[in-house]
Amino acid sequence: MNISIVGTGYVGLVSGTCFSEMGNHVWCIDIDQKKIDSLKAGKIPIYEPGLEAMVLRNHKDGRLEFTTDYAEAVPSSDICFIAVGTPPGEDGSADTRYVLAAAESIARHMAGYTIVVDKSNVPVGTSEKVRAAVRRVLDGRADAQGIEFDVVSNPEFLKEGVAVNDFMRPDRVVIGADNARAEAVMRQLYEQFTLNEHPIICTDIKSAEIIKYAANAMLATRISFMNEIAKLCDKVGGDVRAVRQGIGTDSRIGMSFLHASCGYGGSCFPKDVKELISVGRRNGIQMRIATAVEDVNNDQKRVLPERIVAKYGEDLHGRTFALWGLSFKPETDDMREAPSITVVEELTKRGARIKSYDPEAYEMAKHYLAHIPEGAITYEKDMWSALDGADALILVTEWKQFRSPDFAKIKSLLREPVIYDGRNQYDPKQMKEKGIELHCIGRGLV
Repeated sequence: MNISIVGTGYVGLVSGTCFSEMGNHVWCIDIDQKKIDSLKAGKIPIYEPGLEAMVLRNHKDGRLEFTTDYAEAVPSSDICFIAVGTPPGEDGSADTRYVLAAAESIARHMAGYTIVVDKSNVPVGTSEKVRAAVRRVLDGRADAQGIEFDVVSNPEFLKEGVAVNDFMRPDRVVIGADNARAEAVMRQLYEQFTLNEHPIICTDIKSAEIIKYAANAMLATRISFMNEIAKLCDKVGGDVRAVRQGIGTDSRIGMSFLHASCGYGGSCFPKDVKELISVGRRNGIQMRIATAVEDVNNDQKRVLPERIVAKYGEDLHGRTFALWGLSFKPETDDMREAPSITVVEELTKRGARIKSYDPEAYEMAKHYLAHIPEGAITYEKDMWSALDGADALILVTEWKQFRSPDFAKIKSLLREPVIYDGRNQYDPKQMKEKGIELHCIGRGLV
């Protein structure tokens, strides 16, 4: 098939590349000329394992093209995906202006029957607005008589860090369509990805739109629930890892997304929980569970700074802390809503200095932490230089290289052997034997 994808962020670039890997001809469209030029030159704007090699291979073979010109791509496309950003507004509602602008641009260049697909995270009812935007533009075109189109909702379920594998081997594909013609074309496109016999779920459009938000809110709920259990464990003396094993082995619950931590972040969970709360408010429904999930997560991001203040006091002038991990999760450079942002903000406003290290997120971190006073944070070249002369180590992101470090070397570089483990990577008993003071999440306060 011939496919256009508007937007070359995580969703658009991964989707377009994977579609081309299966033999489809794909145009990736973006209004950012610099980004398109970089992609043509083989420079990938995001870090995602396995993506770069796939982009280079398919671009070289001519199946994957990059352009800023809708006229180059849309007229020949059977399907046009919209995969642009939908950032949250001040009230938490998703901003769909870029989605609608993309729909209008597609409509200006459609030459025949085209399926317009919402791939972006969009609020319930967005497909109706997309349909109206396309119809409005077509009605204004003198040359558009007889051009037919359908609008489909096709939410993505990609996990950053394993997005390529998620797309190539999906748990399920959700297609929201209102007629058999569009559904049949979308099924044909995705059947090549579901040879693992995982289902293609076809439903009405609004249900498909809700599925994405409901799925992410459910996963976020599990994380926030376990973080509340972790607080209880710290208070009464339990071990959250034992609790996780005890409830996670229940077949009705399962082990996934039950890790206690310093909070979740990223482009999906925070934004989708906010939008779920917002869409409820707009329809006169108080989404109490989703609101509580957001509140718990916001509080959880402050757990590590609160522990540090409890030990060192409110005035942290003269204190330096090593911070391992800036991205919101390992195997990505994404800094959106990352817990590290809150940790850095809370400590630097009290006068602390941060020496940070992350394998991939330096450039993104400099953007998201640009408001931090000059000199309050440095970006070190390796994990060990971040430790040199610091009062304590703060582990925020569980990159693999942090899982089994040289603890003797950590002790030799820190002023005091103190670790704040925001991801429960280290065993308290082993750390005690090594003479390290360990502060973790839900496994005892010290």
